Amino acid sequence: MTLPIEIPAEPMLAKAVSAIPAQGSIPGGYLYEPKWDGFRCLVVRDGDEVDLRSRGAKSLARYFPEVIETAAASLPERFVGDGELVVRVGEPGAQRLDWTALSQRIHPAASRVARLSAEFPAEMVFFDLLALGDDSLLDLPFGERRRRLEGVLRGIAAPAVHLTRVTDDAAVAQEWFDVFEGAGLDGVVAKPVGDPYSPGRRTMLKIKHSRTAECVVWGYRIHTSGQGVGSLLLAAHNADGVLQPVGGIGAFSNRTRLDLIDMLAPLVERDDAGEAVTGETERSRFASGKDRSFVTLRPELVVEVRFDQLEGERFRHAAQFVRWRPDRTPESCLLSDIDRAPAYDLSDVLADD
Repeated sequence: MTLPIEIPAEPMLAKAVSAIPAQGSIPGGYLYEPKWDGFRCLVVRDGDEVDLRSRGAKSLARYFPEVIETAAASLPERFVGDGELVVRVGEPGAQRLDWTALSQRIHPAASRVARLSAEFPAEMVFFDLLALGDDSLLDLPFGERRRRLEGVLRGIAAPAVHLTRVTDDAAVAQEWFDVFEGAGLDGVVAKPVGDPYSPGRRTMLKIKHSRTAECVVWGYRIHTSGQGVGSLLLAAHNADGVLQPVGGIGAFSNRTRLDLIDMLAPLVERDDAGEAVTGETERSRFASGKDRSFVTLRPELVVEVRFDQLEGERFRHAAQFVRWRPDRTPESCLLSDIDRAPAYDLSDVLADD
């Protein structure tokens, strides 16, 4: 490819903040967008060549042939756009993003890729423009890049290509934050209107949802180093009173991993020979080489965790440790008590694209 910017390009990033910033809190102000929960992706086209580059610069093209086909048929011949690959599920009027379905699209078998591209077709939501024709747009302010992106995408009729919403009203952004979560979105992003595109730098702000829940610890995995606890396995009681796995906690410090081994030792389930009872979780389609073994614990320990969303009956992403809850009984940890976002139709989020 011979484009006006170097490919692969590193995408611009965002740092987490706790609240939506006021519109005029920086010179030039902010523009606000919904925060999509998908695969960050640069769509690159140079004539007949089209590629999809992940945040880590890897090509995703082989996993999303339908996106490649759409980009080749509808985008300008020389184009680099920044956005998010997403998958929607559900019946019309009750659609939402589905992270699990999107993740399953990453599969080594060509036959599976072909089948999943038909069962769970991906769509592209654009929110920035890096190059167009022979021009690099990296040095232009975001407001101007957005204007040019609108000019490119407004005339495209492809149903799988979207332009994300934008507003300069912080109150509207707060409303999006409150209601779009029900369609599977992740929060809100605030972008300085006057800033150039800064690859690899955290010049944007992201405001994500955060909730807490009490869960039962029912097992742990050994860290990949072989030393200490790598992650704790979490569960809650369903309507039938049965413990239902809901996810896990990881990202412990080296010291904490070792301390947890000692702390959890009295709770380890043991067989008649005194050996720890172990098992394996279900194999992941997109991380087949991952060690799935775990050590079973008696379900007596309760922990409070922070999470973003409950999708189905599992946390969408790994939860974060908050504190131990010795004041709570395992029986009091109910799946029905875990806060969920009210449902919201994804088509309504994309209505103004």
